[in-house]
This record gives sequence, C-alpha cells and structure tokens, in this order.
Amino acid sequence: MSKPVKRSLTLRGHRTSVSLEDPFWQAFRDIAASKNRAINDLAAEIDAARDLDTGLATAIRIYVLNTYRERASDG
Repeated sequence: MSKPVKRSLTLRGHRTSVSLEDPFWQAFRDIAASKNRAINDLAAEIDAARDLDTGLATAIRIYVLNTYRERASDG
C-alpha cells in the first residue's frame, strides 16, 4: 500500500494541493494523457462537477475508478 502524496495543481488560476496515493496519481496522469488533456484542466473539470460535500481527492479517485470501469465494460 502506498501513502497519499500531496501534489500541487492549478485550478482556474488558483493553486491547490491534493493528496492521492501514487497509483491514483499515475492513473490520473494516464487518463489525462489518453484524452490529450493537461492534468490541471482535467482536475478543474472534476472540481467544477463535484458536490460541495465531496473533497477534490475523493472526486478524482471516483473519476479514475469510473473511467477504468467504463473501459473494462467496453472491452
């Protein structure tokens, strides 16, 4: 198991920190690259769509999980 690692992101011009485990960071980067998107842009999209009760790190983990679930069901 890996411990969460804090990294900085820029969302719509504002710096913020997000703590995710390394496998989630790598998966998030891979998803962004597969969509030809900058990781900051994808994080900003997730941030804008999340409920206020849901933290950004949780929203990113759910996004990663849902993306991989969709890929698994398509293949």
